[in-house]
Amino acid sequence: MRKSLYPLALALALASGILLSGCSTIMNNLPGVYTLDIQQGNIISQDIIDQLRPKMTKRQVLYIMGSPMLVDVFHQQRWDYLYSEQPGGEERKQKRISLFFEGDVLVGVQGDYKPSSVPIAKKSKATTLEVPPRDFEKTLWEKITGLFSDDDLATPKIDDSSADDQDEAPVNDNLSNIIK
Repeated sequence: MRKSLYPLALALALASGILLSGCSTIMNNLPGVYTLDIQQGNIISQDIIDQLRPKMTKRQVLYIMGSPMLVDVFHQQRWDYLYSEQPGGEERKQKRISLFFEGDVLVGVQGDYKPSSVPIAKKSKATTLEVPPRDFEKTLWEKITGLFSDDDLATPKIDDSSADDQDEAPVNDNLSNIIK
């Protein structure tokens, strides 16, 4: 009698496992089950929409918004952006925005977000440091050779004022000889 219950219990366990795995409400409510945040489309937020201004070119809009999700063949002057987000198995939230152009210029925005009328001034997060100029008294080679020899022998000191006078004197003599 025991042998006949084993296949029946196995079949019942497999059938219940298959039936319960298809039921998403049970699987989503199980403790310890991780669900992913799902984002699809172009990310649209109020900060991004606030950067849009009338009379922007299509190239400037592409830089801010990215390429549109939909470009209608019959309405080339309308770009549609869709963004859906489903955080951790919760209900899906979808946002939509349409941009309208005349030629190459942005003329209208329609959808779930409205651009602000006041220009947004963003504070820069960059830090400016003033670095003092470096004083190069000796080159790296002079420092290395200075370790193995006396400083006076390694770098002979030349008086610049006397060298300039010596160089100019023969030139002046040569010029005076040419002129004569």
